[in-house]
Amino acid sequence: MRRIAVLLTILAVLSASVFGVEYKTIEELDGKNIGVQTAVLYEELIMDRVPNATFQYYTMPNDMILALQSGKVDAYLIEEVSFGVQKKNHPELTVIEEPAGYINATCIIGNNEKQDRLLSELNEFIAESWDNGLLDELYDYWIADFDPVNDTCDITGFTGENGTISVAVEGGYEPFSFISNGNISGFDVDFICRFARAYGYTPEFFEVPFEAIAPGVETGKYDIGMNIVVSAERNETGTLSDVYYTTPIRLVIMGESENEPTFFAKLADSFYKTFIRESRWELFVQGAGLTILITLSSIIAGTILGFLVYILCRKGGKIANSITNFFLWLIHGMPTVLLLMILYYIVFGSSRLSGTWVSVVGFSLMFACSMIDMLRVGCNAIGKGQTEASRALGYSEGQSFFRIILPQAAQHFLPIYRNEVVTLIKETSVVGYIAVLDLTKISDLVRSRTYEAFFPLIVTAIMYFVISAVLTKLVSLVEHAIDPKRRKKDKILRGIKEEE
Repeated sequence: MRRIAVLLTILAVLSASVFGVEYKTIEELDGKNIGVQTAVLYEELIMDRVPNATFQYYTMPNDMILALQSGKVDAYLIEEVSFGVQKKNHPELTVIEEPAGYINATCIIGNNEKQDRLLSELNEFIAESWDNGLLDELYDYWIADFDPVNDTCDITGFTGENGTISVAVEGGYEPFSFISNGNISGFDVDFICRFARAYGYTPEFFEVPFEAIAPGVETGKYDIGMNIVVSAERNETGTLSDVYYTTPIRLVIMGESENEPTFFAKLADSFYKTFIRESRWELFVQGAGLTILITLSSIIAGTILGFLVYILCRKGGKIANSITNFFLWLIHGMPTVLLLMILYYIVFGSSRLSGTWVSVVGFSLMFACSMIDMLRVGCNAIGKGQTEASRALGYSEGQSFFRIILPQAAQHFLPIYRNEVVTLIKETSVVGYIAVLDLTKISDLVRSRTYEAFFPLIVTAIMYFVISAVLTKLVSLVEHAIDPKRRKKDKILRGIKEEE
């Protein structure tokens, strides 16, 4: 009987995770796991009603769907307008009837010389758009009657006499901002494009994670950040525009779905939506190209920089080596994404250097540090007698290093160098935090449109494997070419005059 009871309990748990548990009120979620997107602050609306609930934070809204389906969360919070889009793709989703609350969305204005002017103009445009019905028109087009396949946004016709404005959008959040037919589109994009045409600007859009929008704007990197939820704390620290849309917040739970398609039908549909529709395969190619560009540029620049620093410090004094060691400790000890964000938002915060080249700078510094360590290990493995013997044969200090020491040291550090190349390729996957549309970021954006995870994630992983295999093969060829055991006899004797 005990075994039967245990079996029935397991089946009950599995049934709850597959078919969902029907919740009628918000209070029934107390003590449960609730998903929420990072930095949107929706959890504050219900904290007092579910004090024992655990909130789990996700970067992308559509990741919460997968978490709900797999039972990692029991419900998640999202705007009603976005749930409408999700419901079309996942009819099994439903909501608790009572809204969790209501939020007002505004624009956050960059902390730079344009701030006062943009704030005044945006507020004026928002007021006019409420009066003349433009915001209602945009709401009906992008939200009430949203068609993710056919709805388009006009991103042309800018005069630009008042310059360019940089606009931070999430880029993976239908219907507000998303990639359609290779171009940025959505409610927020359409709104800013109309504003730019009315006030003589040319907008430049940057797709960044939602949690990075406000910090980027507050450091002056972007002029405008979209879809910022109003809160008392944000009013204290940020410069917010007037409200340009209001929406209820819903708690999404699992419901029931009729006429569930077969596994192979869903697989075929997922493949079509991921690669064929809107020629999205081209996005993966572009993302892979950018990943390769960042990787190769960083490897080349980092190798050269690390080698030069090592040469300068090889015979340097204590001060030079102390400074070098400090920077090695600083860069090695800092998480990659944190280093990139410091470079992008602080060091190059006031410049227009793109996220791509900021990434190259960051990864070049990291690879240069690794290169210095590798050269130290390799050269220290060669006995001092080698240098002494070469000097006795008449070689200069430089000739001894480049002809005798370095070729032997390379045999020690090239295997490590090969591993560092693979590590660098994998670390480039975080550049999406600074508005770079690399391979991983493209995968996220495609998932945000298709509401599918299998093909975007699997294909992205395969492409990283291919890139890693090609680059490591190139390093292996170099390692093979300089292996002294493979040199021919005439090469070994070159430079030595044989006695007759």
